[in-house]
Amino acid sequence: MTQEKNSDGPAIVWFRRDLRLADNPALNAAVKTGRPLILLYIFETDADRSLGSAKKVWLHHSLVSLSQSIETKGAKLLLRKGPAEVVLDEIIDQSGAASLYWNRRYEADGIERDSNIKASLKEAGLEVETFNGSLLTEPWDVETQAGGYYKVFTPYWRAACQIIGPRLASNPPLAPPKSLRPFNKNMAIDDLGLLPKDLDWDEKILEDWTPGENGAMDRLKSFLAGPIKDYADGRNIPSNETGTSRLSPHLAAGEISPRQIWQAARDGKHTADKFLSEIGWREFSYVLLYHNPELAEKNYKPDFDNFDWRTDKKSLEAWTQGQTGYPFVDAGMRELWQTGWMHNRVRMVVASFLIKHLLIDWREGEDWFWDTLLEADPAANSASWQWVAGSGADAAPYFRIFNPFGQGEKFDADGEYVRKYVPELKDLPDKYIQTPWAAPKEILSKAGVKLGKTYPEPLVEHKMARERALSRYKESRSEN
Repeated sequence: MTQEKNSDGPAIVWFRRDLRLADNPALNAAVKTGRPLILLYIFETDADRSLGSAKKVWLHHSLVSLSQSIETKGAKLLLRKGPAEVVLDEIIDQSGAASLYWNRRYEADGIERDSNIKASLKEAGLEVETFNGSLLTEPWDVETQAGGYYKVFTPYWRAACQIIGPRLASNPPLAPPKSLRPFNKNMAIDDLGLLPKDLDWDEKILEDWTPGENGAMDRLKSFLAGPIKDYADGRNIPSNETGTSRLSPHLAAGEISPRQIWQAARDGKHTADKFLSEIGWREFSYVLLYHNPELAEKNYKPDFDNFDWRTDKKSLEAWTQGQTGYPFVDAGMRELWQTGWMHNRVRMVVASFLIKHLLIDWREGEDWFWDTLLEADPAANSASWQWVAGSGADAAPYFRIFNPFGQGEKFDADGEYVRKYVPELKDLPDKYIQTPWAAPKEILSKAGVKLGKTYPEPLVEHKMARERALSRYKESRSEN
């Protein structure tokens, strides 16, 4: 692949989904060598699945933040674009690098690319070391008594916690390096072409978020300072902007590690078990992805392979645009489009609506979330969509069908969330904000709402859609 190493050459740290200086084991190992460092990010163009639009925007700002942090330590972030193997080859040839350090990834094509690069470099005589920089445990660490991985979340998380606590006690999160010894030639972040030309996500992101390691730590500290105490209940109210940690985009970019989150939450005086179990779901998702590489493309349960999905482009488009006629669903889809994020409770409702009310394949929804979510994650995105569909591991049963207006009446009783994202309904009284079709004509008229014109009629009637979904599910089961 490349010329043999220069034993006195620099060390390359290859940043990927670990855009931080603290608790970065690959960076820590490279610093310990005492060699000059090439701090490298490659925007890879040979991945099986390219980044979604929202994730690219977040990445741009996260790289800006990382670059600034590195400069305060005396070095620079080196940026390249292209196939990773080709880029690394060029940099090693030009610099005479002696070693390469990175934190592992766990999706199939990432594993394959990394394995090929590692084998080629080692054959050329370079030292290559890889680390776990993104999970609390490796996907193969937690096994059942009979051997193999857990397929049910609760016993998995119980067993994982028995490993995580002692491991972190003896090996706490790493401090950031005090200084970095540079070895650099560079290109500009703008040259990567991550920002869109026709969307305003960039401006909106900077209103609501602070991408980067410092922003991630500030978000964590703010959450642990108070909101976590009411997390069990507060996380279900979508209008409560502090009810959830909103750490997911930072985690997905690797601006903060789950080890740092665990340690900070456990060090506090508050009860963190419910919150940490959500971090556990992310861990479990990576276990599933590692053992089932096609999780985003294939049903985890083959029983669903016979399911007769509908092809309905108009309904799919209405769902993506927040024009289903169900205010709680529409508010969620518009929040996603406008901000690149959606409240977790609403995610379950909109996913259930697409899959069970519209009978549209869960893969269509997974793909839309991949493109529009700031934290689009190869493991959590596919595992969560399959959970809602009923086709995944430890999934909700298919016959668990969320009532889209019932959920709104329960978790957005005063309509604050709907009014924010579906402003054409803002003047409806609370009684009808989740069910405008049930409002008397005079109330609709007074609120300036014309169903079918200013706001759509429901795409489907709830009771009919529920019965149709259950019937379709029963038919698919009988074919197995």
